[in-house]
Amino acid sequence: MAGKVYLVGAGPGDARLITIKGKECIEKADAIVYDRLASPRLLKWAKPGVEKVYVGKLPDRHTMKQEEINQLLVDLALEGKVVVRLKGGDPTIFGRVGEEAELLRQNGISYEIVPGITSAISVPAYAGIPVTHREHASSLSIVTGHESPEKLDRMIQWDKVTHATGTLIFMMGVAKIGYISRQLIKHGRPPATPVALVRWGTRAEQDTLTGTLADIEEKVMAADFQPPAVIVVGDVVLQRERLKWAEKLPLFGKRILVTRTRSQASSLVSKIEDLGGEPYEFPVIETVAPTSEEAVAGLRSALDKLSTFDWVFFTSTNGVEFFFRHLKEHGRDIRSLAGARIVAVGPATAEALRQYGIVPEVLKERFQAEGLIDAYGPELAAGQNVLLPRGNLGRSWLPEKLTEMGLSVTEATLYENVLCGEDDEELMKLLAEGGIHAVTFTSSSTVTNLLKVLERMGADNPAELLKGSAIACIGPLTAQTAAEAGLDVTIMAEEATIDSLVEALCSWNQQEDDPRRR
Repeated sequence: MAGKVYLVGAGPGDARLITIKGKECIEKADAIVYDRLASPRLLKWAKPGVEKVYVGKLPDRHTMKQEEINQLLVDLALEGKVVVRLKGGDPTIFGRVGEEAELLRQNGISYEIVPGITSAISVPAYAGIPVTHREHASSLSIVTGHESPEKLDRMIQWDKVTHATGTLIFMMGVAKIGYISRQLIKHGRPPATPVALVRWGTRAEQDTLTGTLADIEEKVMAADFQPPAVIVVGDVVLQRERLKWAEKLPLFGKRILVTRTRSQASSLVSKIEDLGGEPYEFPVIETVAPTSEEAVAGLRSALDKLSTFDWVFFTSTNGVEFFFRHLKEHGRDIRSLAGARIVAVGPATAEALRQYGIVPEVLKERFQAEGLIDAYGPELAAGQNVLLPRGNLGRSWLPEKLTEMGLSVTEATLYENVLCGEDDEELMKLLAEGGIHAVTFTSSSTVTNLLKVLERMGADNPAELLKGSAIACIGPLTAQTAAEAGLDVTIMAEEATIDSLVEALCSWNQQEDDPRRR
């Protein structure tokens, strides 16, 4: 039985600009056929084991001819697969979707066309240019600029197009900008007509060049302005100086690698996006329940004597989540801790406890083991019982210090940190080309695991590969691990919190001299 093909518009680049239906198609796909204008982040929504086929085109080569792509869709569907053809922008705007759909129809294969946000309107919008404006342009034309001058002349009636609408949008026409400008001037557009080229709009590389029909070719050559870009011709370009907004966001122009566990990454990812950055999710650590007999037995023993503890120190949100998970699985009652003082290290851990109805005491400074001793040392007495719910990589300093002070310490290994991270060719390419502007580390294990994964993916010297990226650490212990691994830590959170890490990233970006923000 034949499968089905979804011809999906991926939007202009920012992964959040895909439609809800487009995302749903990716999530259920058995095979995804994609090009280079589709954000790599979109592929993260695919289910495990999905077949991924890159068929993108580059200016100097074609990975696969269009006829071969058409046939590939047919072949995959005939294997009974749900296939997503992921195309940048909208598939019906110069996306050749008609050719793909026609061959599917001829072969009796079910398909759907899922519209996307076209770069013709979204890319100018991200540069502060509305393609229509009540006072300047009430209509627009979208024209291909990719073909040779001879073919353009056959396809475009310049005498009509030049004055057909207030705004002219040329797609894929950077290499022909001089010819396009001369034709428009020849057919009556004033040489002083404003022009803007917006390159890689909505992505970290977004860059905008403005001029007039008379001088834009010279400016493009002087700046070595490369495709892909959307060309906007018309008075709406003048709105840019008043309406540009993306460049003013604190993390504009920065692609930031997020290495946290997928379950924890959402907060950091959302903050980066809200501040204009482009997060690149690559979790290198995963938390799982303990598997060793020793750890399981120790956990069960700790749960059996909950009522005996005077103190419980939660040092991470993972510790909180796994504690209550084990509590439920083993049928234990949280009221057994009624006689214990429950302390959370840091606001995030405290908030995680509040989600379970526990209002803890909160360590407000030095969100690490040393801070606990500083804050509670006078109240910690010999003979008291302490429970430390933690992961398998927890530092030994705190239990050793408490034991030295005469307290009885029970360490319960609630979870294990394990190495993860699928091979990612796009990430390796971005790192090699300087396309990852900052790498965030939220624990020592994310440092060591990223280096291991990069080495597994073929990096002879992972630390050297990261030299082109700023290294951002959440706290001094993480920074120390990074430094010992040969990394140069350039961004440091003032407090060991995600909010503080994001603030440090913003301060760093504002110090960078990027002309695109001007």
